[in-house]
Amino acid sequence: MSDLKAFPIFDGHNDTLLRLYLPKQNENRDFFKESQQGHLDLPRARRGGFAGGFFAIFTPDLAPERKMEANLIFTEKGYEVRPFLAIDPFHAQRFTIGVMASLFRLEAASQGQVKVVRTVSELEYCLQNNILAIVLHFEGAEAIDPKLDALEVFYQAGLRSLGIVWSRPNAFGHGVPFKFPHSPDTGPGLTAAGRELVHACNRLGIMLDLSHLNEQGFWDVARLSEMPLVVTHSAAYALCHSTRNLTDRQLGAIKDSEGLVGLNFEVSNMREDAMDDPDTPLEVMVRHIDYLVERVGIEGVGFGSDFDGGITPSRELGDVTGLPRLVNALREHGYDDAALRKLTHENWLRILRQTWRD
Repeated sequence: MSDLKAFPIFDGHNDTLLRLYLPKQNENRDFFKESQQGHLDLPRARRGGFAGGFFAIFTPDLAPERKMEANLIFTEKGYEVRPFLAIDPFHAQRFTIGVMASLFRLEAASQGQVKVVRTVSELEYCLQNNILAIVLHFEGAEAIDPKLDALEVFYQAGLRSLGIVWSRPNAFGHGVPFKFPHSPDTGPGLTAAGRELVHACNRLGIMLDLSHLNEQGFWDVARLSEMPLVVTHSAAYALCHSTRNLTDRQLGAIKDSEGLVGLNFEVSNMREDAMDDPDTPLEVMVRHIDYLVERVGIEGVGFGSDFDGGITPSRELGDVTGLPRLVNALREHGYDDAALRKLTHENWLRILRQTWRD
C-alpha cells in the first residue's frame, strides 16, 4: 500500500458538512468517531491519508417535490433530471451561516486536530503536522447578494473557494442541468452580477470553481478571470457524455490557463453508460485520470472525490479509507512518485498559491 506520509491527499470536493448538519434518517454521525455511515470522518481520514480538502456548503431545496429522485426521468438512451428552480437567497444565506457556525464549532471541539485554513502557509503547516485542513467552499453563490456585500463578509470569515452555481439558476449564472447523453452547452452564460462576481473574487483571492456551470458560463469566466481555470469535481466528457463533464475544448482552455481539474469519483459521471453502479472498478477512474493528464498535463489534475455527495466505486474504493488503493492503482499503471505527489496534493497547492492573497 502507498506511504500515507509521502502522499498526503488533498481533495477538491466533499459534502460532509451538509451530511453532519442535515443527517439522513437514522444516521447519527460524529465527525470525531469512526462510522460506517457516509464516506468521511476524522478517524477514517487518518487511515486513508486524507489530509484535507475543500469542504462544501450547499443549500438544498428540502421540498419533497424538488428532490433529485422525484425529478429523474429515464429516457431511451439515458436520463435527465427536470431543471431545478432557483432558491430563495435569504433562506440560502441563513442556511449557509448555520453550517458555517457548525464548522467553526467542530474546529473548536477538535482541540487542534482540525483547522479551517485561510492561507497557503496555514495549509502547508497542516499537511506537515497531521492537522486536517479544511478549505471553506460554497457550492453555489445563492448566499451572496448581487451587490456582493456578503462576499466581503464571508471572505473575512474564511471563504476561500466559491462555486458560482450548482445545477440550477441563481443571480449570477445558470447551472447545467443533469442530462445524459447531452453536451454542457445548455443555456445562457453569466449575468451582469456574475461578471462582477468574477472580478471581485479575483480581487479578494477567492478561488472560482466552475463545476456545475454550463458551457457558456465557463467561457465567460475564461474570458473575464485573471486566475487559472479550476473545476474541482468533474470528469472527461469524451469518456462519459454527461452535462457535468468537460469537453476537450474546455480542457484545452484549462491547460492554457495553467488550471486544474479534480476528478469526480461519482460513478455516473465516469462510466460510459452513466449508470450509478457501485461495483464500478478503479480502472474506470484511472482511465479518466489518464485522459485528463493527456489533455491538461500532469500539473493540471487532482482528486475531487465528491465524498458524501455521490455514489463512489464502493467495492474497490468504498470510503475515504480506500484512497491508498487508488494511489496504488495509479502507481501500478505507471505513475511514478513525482507524478503521484502532484496528483494527490502538489497541484492543489500550486493553484492556491496562484489564487489566494496570503
